[in-house]
Amino acid sequence: MLHEVAPAEGADAETVLDAYRRLLQESVDDASVETIRAETELGDDRIDAIAGGAVTGISIEEAASVLAVADDRDPDAIVYELRDHLLMGMTTAVVDVDTLAGAIDADLTGQELQQALEGRTRMTIGQLAEITAALEARRP
Repeated sequence: MLHEVAPAEGADAETVLDAYRRLLQESVDDASVETIRAETELGDDRIDAIAGGAVTGISIEEAASVLAVADDRDPDAIVYELRDHLLMGMTTAVVDVDTLAGAIDADLTGQELQQALEGRTRMTIGQLAEITAALEARRP
């Protein structure tokens, strides 16, 4: 699942993004494009983007719907686990949303980042990769 992608120590956001890209492409391969199409509400363009590796702008909810089909899980549970993991990562790294927002390249304020972490606004896989890399860099 998304929260289980463990980047190597010192991995940058692009390396983390590549790990998410592989995870999602493998899930599409395992489940098949036709099954993803039939069992999710994703449009053909979104499925084709994921299958082709263009995942930066895909939302975590869209990614979770693909993973859920491949692993026979609830997509909401995948997103909740991810959010819990991110919040725990912030606690472990002893970082607040303003500091984290300043440590990533995504154009998000601390408030916008908090809203994304809480699920009140959209978070993309690209943003998730930046957040994950920043949190890993701050781990003790």
